[in-house]
Amino acid sequence: MKALVTGGGGFLGQYIVEQLLNRGDEVRSLSRRSYPALNSLGVEQIEGDIQDREKTDLACQGVDTVFHVAAIAGIWGPWKKFYGINTLGTLNVIESCRRQAVGKLVYCSSPSVAFDGLDQLGVDESVPYPSRWLCYYPQTKAYAEQAVLESNSDSLMTCALRPHLIWGPRDQHLIPRLIERARSGKLRLVGEGSNLVDNVYVENAAAAHLQAADAMKPGAAVCGEAYFISQGSPVNCWDWINEILEQTGQSRVKRRISYRLAWNAGLLLEGLYKVLGWQSEPRMTRFLAAQLATSHYYDIGKAARDFGYSPEVSHEEGMKRLAESLK
Repeated sequence: MKALVTGGGGFLGQYIVEQLLNRGDEVRSLSRRSYPALNSLGVEQIEGDIQDREKTDLACQGVDTVFHVAAIAGIWGPWKKFYGINTLGTLNVIESCRRQAVGKLVYCSSPSVAFDGLDQLGVDESVPYPSRWLCYYPQTKAYAEQAVLESNSDSLMTCALRPHLIWGPRDQHLIPRLIERARSGKLRLVGEGSNLVDNVYVENAAAAHLQAADAMKPGAAVCGEAYFISQGSPVNCWDWINEILEQTGQSRVKRRISYRLAWNAGLLLEGLYKVLGWQSEPRMTRFLAAQLATSHYYDIGKAARDFGYSPEVSHEEGMKRLAESLK
């Protein structure tokens, strides 16, 4: 195939690019800047914002399949920024796919689109979107996911994948933030410390995108559907965090704060930051408190059934690779 990866220079995007190239596909990337790593791989790069219709049209020309990975993640920031990139940018990509006769669109969503702040114990894709949102990221991703799924047709086949807590070598977000908070003494265990969470090693998440695209054909089960993607077995959130910290010589998290106190602190800080107009990220928010204290893991049986997803890299092997990269 000839594939476009939006956000091809990002963490997950680059792994998707590499896996496509390794099997002989032709790859183009659309990102806001040029990446030397993609140049070294011989990837055609288009610099631009997914909110720019001319750029998305150009990027989609002559493409068979689009892997839409570009997004802005985070727990704090202005609505206009999240909605513009995550929702309006995705609508732009959909329309460009239609104008340029792209046949397949695989959208990288997030399990947070179905997270309401309460425990989610092995839920499947029938779980509804929540009636309230704890921050703009999941809300704008949910709007985008719905638009992608509603756009499915025989001429543009679509699906959405929801990989949870992507980790592995070259991560520039999740793991560096954990390490920085631990080093600065700002990391606290929230809640009882017994909550179970799903995660997914980055190469497994990338492989799921290729498998979903390959399974797409008119009338196939994958078309128009959303899928949770994970390692298939939840881990204790805080044991896993401590395992990562120990790889870099950091001490285990010992200081604790109750879930209620963290939630109330987040509520207070969110209000304060909004009133004062501060753009920096609060140390705690309600969404962060809920993510750190509740259990949230998912049934990936639907992905296994519809396009054969199975995590090839085990948690243990992934941690070995991560440890080597952190050295």
